[in-house]
Amino acid sequence: MSSKRAVLLTTPNSYRTQDYVDAAARSGIDAVVAVDLPKTLAEEWNFPLGADFGRPDQAAKEIVEALANRGGSEDGEVRFDAVLALDDSGARVAALVADALDLPHNAPMAAEAARNKFQMRTLLAACGAPVPTFGEFRTGGNLKETIARAEEEIGYPCVVKPEELNGSRGVIRANLRCELAAAVRRLTALIGDDQPFLIEGYIPGVEVALEGLLDRDRLHCLALFDKPDPLEGPYFEETIYVTPSRLPSEMQSRIVETTEAAARGLGLQTGPIHAELRINAEGPWIVEVAGRSIGGLCSRILRFGMEVGNGLSLEELVLRQACGLPLESLERESQAGGVMMIPIPEGGILRRVGGVEEAKGVAGIEDVQITARLDQSLVPLPEGDAYLGFIFARGPSPDLVEGSLRQAHSLLQFEIDPEFTLVQ
Repeated sequence: MSSKRAVLLTTPNSYRTQDYVDAAARSGIDAVVAVDLPKTLAEEWNFPLGADFGRPDQAAKEIVEALANRGGSEDGEVRFDAVLALDDSGARVAALVADALDLPHNAPMAAEAARNKFQMRTLLAACGAPVPTFGEFRTGGNLKETIARAEEEIGYPCVVKPEELNGSRGVIRANLRCELAAAVRRLTALIGDDQPFLIEGYIPGVEVALEGLLDRDRLHCLALFDKPDPLEGPYFEETIYVTPSRLPSEMQSRIVETTEAAARGLGLQTGPIHAELRINAEGPWIVEVAGRSIGGLCSRILRFGMEVGNGLSLEELVLRQACGLPLESLERESQAGGVMMIPIPEGGILRRVGGVEEAKGVAGIEDVQITARLDQSLVPLPEGDAYLGFIFARGPSPDLVEGSLRQAHSLLQFEIDPEFTLVQ
């Protein structure tokens, strides 16, 4: 077994933490988890380390000091092999910690650009990447002036976006002046006054997602996902991912080349990336390039190097690359795979879930996991940040996998009571 050690930076409610901890154990890597919480609260939640990721420099300093106290060598040196951010919020902190520990890492500014939509757009435009017209605005200002400037610089249809939220939170399409005003008001209610946000041109076309690993800024494409449900707004709720992609091979190559160039333009050099692109008659357009792996539980449909055994999970690949362990193969298994992020149909209190066993019985379905809890308050997009659960499928073709996911979803029933606010 390896004696490698890794630091995992995560958030309290991340879907990803346990999968990474399990992957570390399978690879013989000692994983230390640092969570985006004050130290005392992290201890109450049974997390080894806690820090406020919203203050990256201070958080990095606290984490490095805590790591030294947890088991440096006899000469006082802190010995770790990798620092990984599992979510966007920890990306800059991870880069700062890795820099302090003299480990391979993306530059802090590159890590920040990969999570801040305005910085990303600015850098990508500067290097000639295909991105829409965009502008930075602030909430709480003169709404008429905001709309007038957006109409002059960007036009309709356009998309309003917070700069740092992910998972499509706060992302709203507007086709008319009244819709743009409503979108800005709604975003302001979500992120508060005097906060920066983005308005950019709407990119028509189908959407895909690319999962990859960077090695000295060379991109290894691990999986290219089709998103067969139309993502046309006004909100952009993701549902089905299916791989391999059914796009022509020439277009798939262009997608990989465009993503690699975009990652290079952001300054990303190493580790996982998750990219979203739109494809239309003009070719691939960059929606975003995040310096992390795919979110939610979606990675559970990915297995690599099946010819050497049961294969590795995506998390194992990421951890092994980061720790300098050998990777026998980056080839995904030959079967098609897919996942459905079960959308929240309406806000309210989840009272009952039915049809799970029937959905699991559909041909090709590997598992159905309901992650929302009974009596939990559900908040749909654009304000919400969670799903009802996930459906996983494998099969001989992407079409069959997609059909299995849709059939399984049709068998699920969710009873949601509306929430009422008492007026005093």
